[in-house]
Amino acid sequence: MIEAFTAAQVRAAEEPLLARGVPLMERAAFALATVVAQDLRRGPRGWTPDGAERPRRVTGRRVVLLVGSGNNGGDALFAGAYLARRGVAVEAVCTSEHPHTEGLAALRRAGGRAIDLAAGRGPWSQAVDTVLAADVVVDGLVGIGATGALRGVAGELVAALVDERSRRSRGQAPGGGAGEGFPWVVAVDAPSGIGVDDGSVPGPVLPADRTVTFGALKPGLLLPPATHRAGVVTLVDVGLEDVGGAGSGAPGPRVRRLERGDVARLWPVPGPTDHKYTRGVLGVVAGTPTFPGAAVLAVTAAVRAGAGMVRYRGPDDVARVVVSARPEAVPAEGRVQAWALGSGIPAAQERPTAREGDGEGGRGRSADAGQHERVRRALAVACGVLAQDGAGPRVPAVVDAGALSLLPDRCLPSVVLTPHAGELATLLSARGEDVEREEVEAEPLRWACRAHDLTGATVLLKGAATVVVGPDGVWSQADGSAWLATAGAGDVLTGLLGALLAAYGGRVVQEPGLAAELAAAAATVHGWAGDRANSGGPVAALDVAEALPGVIANLLAEGDARPRRG
Repeated sequence: MIEAFTAAQVRAAEEPLLARGVPLMERAAFALATVVAQDLRRGPRGWTPDGAERPRRVTGRRVVLLVGSGNNGGDALFAGAYLARRGVAVEAVCTSEHPHTEGLAALRRAGGRAIDLAAGRGPWSQAVDTVLAADVVVDGLVGIGATGALRGVAGELVAALVDERSRRSRGQAPGGGAGEGFPWVVAVDAPSGIGVDDGSVPGPVLPADRTVTFGALKPGLLLPPATHRAGVVTLVDVGLEDVGGAGSGAPGPRVRRLERGDVARLWPVPGPTDHKYTRGVLGVVAGTPTFPGAAVLAVTAAVRAGAGMVRYRGPDDVARVVVSARPEAVPAEGRVQAWALGSGIPAAQERPTAREGDGEGGRGRSADAGQHERVRRALAVACGVLAQDGAGPRVPAVVDAGALSLLPDRCLPSVVLTPHAGELATLLSARGEDVEREEVEAEPLRWACRAHDLTGATVLLKGAATVVVGPDGVWSQADGSAWLATAGAGDVLTGLLGALLAAYGGRVVQEPGLAAELAAAAATVHGWAGDRANSGGPVAALDVAEALPGVIANLLAEGDARPRRG
């Protein structure tokens, strides 16, 4: 499992080491220089006469350091000195009047040079040209204690470089075609300008190809939208002890991310005494005559994810479509161990006042075809307001799309909401928050946490990187391709997560934090299924659902696939 800790937690872990004189900057700088040298060797490759690849030499390559006034600038300068002594041409572009004194002196002693842009003293165009001519650019402009957007010369420089990078990616650079590349960018600890603790991107950020971070991962490296600017993250052990311990003031990691072994550990595997009822019975309330496909997708995903039984609840004509596509589905009432609610159902505020009777087969039927009432009843069971079938325990639920508008004022953590940014903005606005979709996209952690606080539910905010907030903390998974942003993919996630909740059943109700971990696992498998359906290319939602058995089989084959029950 990957864990990330706040800047304050990391600094608290550094303090006792610094008090003992432990050379943390020296360790960090040497590790940074080592990684940059490796990247230089692994960059564009030369070729031997027989066609075999050979790594490029480090000597003679060009590295430019972007240096501010903080310790990250010091790390970059000392790393530059190491590289200069190995024959690398190193130049520092200093954006502050007070760069790290000892680091700058070390760089110059090793043969490196510096351009001073502070207070307008340096040649701006020369600095930009120097950066663009580098093989590797090391971003050490600000440290992990910085907040807000980059300001002053640093902000102007980064904005200019981001613009040039964008033009080159489009083949619009002067004198250059689409093949004109941009230098490889290595960020020190975190890309300068991101929200280190919350993953926000309040201003210009030079996207990194690699981030070398020290001691512990920082939340912004895992959280959207900043995680998409971090590139490959390399964690360097500099000897920190008890990061996030009781002495940090905020014990435990700020953000977690599941790895393959964690997902395999969580996935339920049936044993020889299991049957369809013990493996998890999922009730699905999804689809309307206008949107029957959503019901097919949710039910298919639940079946393909391994649910013991899927009970479909909805109008008869939709049930016929569902059973035609998935004959395993049972279109009848009965006891369930979890609910999957809302896919393909209109939100309550979208329900028209008139009856839909003009179209063929629509006479006398409302737009939701009775699904709103079915969702309300299922939510009453999930939230403990109403016992199941008059006498039964609460059960977990995944709540998507139109069902989000039918939530009671308070939910249990075993109720998992799965909105995208627009749906979350609508949900929050209905609860008195003045927020738009764009604000949710800019600060997904903030608004997902707010939704959790206001509803009590576990919140899974869908996106290129998924954020899950529960009572025990935050999870962030970034396993899905951008191709998954397609109609119906969310319906597949609803069925997949519903099957997982049903397999765990009562445990999810009894263990408040478990729903968030299972939601993170479902989002991860969903992403892998999208990649398996068509790696690197477009996918259709039904293909993602059909890829689930193979993904799960591979996952369990890699792990310990002994029978285990939720």
